[in-house]
Amino acid sequence: MNKVFFSLLFFGLISVTPQIDPIRLRSENLPFTPKEFYIATVTDQRTERGPIAHLALEVNKPVQAVDLEKGLAGSFQQFVNQSLRQTKSLRPVAMRVKQCRVSENAAGNRVTGEFKLVLAFELLSKDDTGSETSTHLMDYQGGTKYTRPLDQTGVIESSIRQTLSASLRRFNEYMNRESGRNEKLAKKLQVNFIDDTRITDDDTVQYNPDRKLTWADFKGEARKSSHYAAEVFTSFSYEGKSTVKNGVIVLNLNAKAYMLKNSSWGRADAKNAYALNHEQRHFDITKIILERFKKKLNPDSLTLEDYNSIAQYQFIEAYRELNRMQTQYDNETNHSLNQAAQERWNQKIDAELRSFGVIK
Repeated sequence: MNKVFFSLLFFGLISVTPQIDPIRLRSENLPFTPKEFYIATVTDQRTERGPIAHLALEVNKPVQAVDLEKGLAGSFQQFVNQSLRQTKSLRPVAMRVKQCRVSENAAGNRVTGEFKLVLAFELLSKDDTGSETSTHLMDYQGGTKYTRPLDQTGVIESSIRQTLSASLRRFNEYMNRESGRNEKLAKKLQVNFIDDTRITDDDTVQYNPDRKLTWADFKGEARKSSHYAAEVFTSFSYEGKSTVKNGVIVLNLNAKAYMLKNSSWGRADAKNAYALNHEQRHFDITKIILERFKKKLNPDSLTLEDYNSIAQYQFIEAYRELNRMQTQYDNETNHSLNQAAQERWNQKIDAELRSFGVIK
């Protein structure tokens, strides 16, 4: 008797989520050649790290995280190197990626997607210690929206590539437009001083070698508590503004040494030519310190990035030097009582004024 065996085979249906390879950016020949910069580095500065894309590959299924093949910074840098002429003798620029994200939703057999890209471009340089510094130049915000079939993902790569290309084109236009007029991109510095030597009738006497002080300039009331015969109030200042022309920062500064009449005084019994000369020499010393200050403000001592703060620092140092020199002058001449010392200072002051071309 033959035995017959029956067997039942059960087949289970297993749902497998389609897999997609990392996104590989294709290079392309960008239709421009930078003349002002090259992209020295690309850095990922997103607040939310991880894969840049979250793709809808099935209906009613969670989106799948997909990254660029070489990571964000690596892929962008490779695209730039292969698509843009990189001339290392130009200005080095950093591309900082602030946001880079592909988001998708599936509805039926269609997928709607959006790509967002936010970049910051910064000029790279080195400070006096050799440490790298950066100066912000321009932000870029771009992106695109698209619709694709559920089973076709080619539009994702092209959306990223085209937006990245647009950012480089926009930055190139910025650099070409701003290189000659933007202070951040200036290559040289020029300092022009204009001396205020006006002769006026108001309370302020501007230093002018042809306009010596007279006792009529000492309009202040004599201090009863002071044992000095006279006192002159002198100081100096500078102000100005900068412009940029053809890539050169032109720093135009107005400088003046001055005396204030209402703050200066002399006792009636001391108003003679000898005492007046002593007070005039205080004014001359102020002019000398101003000239020394001007000499220190030259393109070799100022940096393009920080010239204003350097100038302010030198001004404060010059003001301290003024106080020291005025004190030394009074101490050595004993407030004009030491006539031999007074004569030595007269000669010393005239010699330095001559060296600056203030007097002949």
